[in-house]
Amino acid sequence: MNKILKLTVILFLICAIVAGVLGLINEVTWRRIDQIQTEKTARAYAAVLESEDYEDLGVEPSTINKVSINSIARASNGAGYVVEVTFSGAQGSVTMVVGVDNDYRCTGVSITEHSETSGLGANAASPAEVGVNFRSQFVGADDSVALKKAGGEIDALAGATITSRGVTNGVAAAIQAVKALG
Repeated sequence: MNKILKLTVILFLICAIVAGVLGLINEVTWRRIDQIQTEKTARAYAAVLESEDYEDLGVEPSTINKVSINSIARASNGAGYVVEVTFSGAQGSVTMVVGVDNDYRCTGVSITEHSETSGLGANAASPAEVGVNFRSQFVGADDSVALKKAGGEIDALAGATITSRGVTNGVAAAIQAVKALG
């Protein structure tokens, strides 16, 4: 019985020390992580719709055609809106930012978070030519945007139909969300 008690105390001490170290690391790094995420979001906003600042409209999160609308912000220069959406990709959730001008057309797409397969679905977010070319197809599209397989004009990424369909649905949902604002 003493042996079990001794092992329990040792295990408890190890857990307490590890928890303390993790808590300390979190306390030291959370501000920097938050700052990096804020900068990443600002770069994504600027990439899809140029403006000096963006005003969050405080829209309640909603869902349009299985796409979650996380937030909508208005560009301070009056150029349009930036919509953050999340949808299911092939390997998990994908979060992207979509620029929408005042004529309800896409001005750009920037994928900010994903867990898609490298070399396939991850190409949608890639800074390489394949990713840039895929995302540039959406510029000028309206809410009827669709893949060629569905009668539209967007070429899907090779081997990544689910991701391509998700991005297409995300762009359409973002435009629909802005239209709903009036």
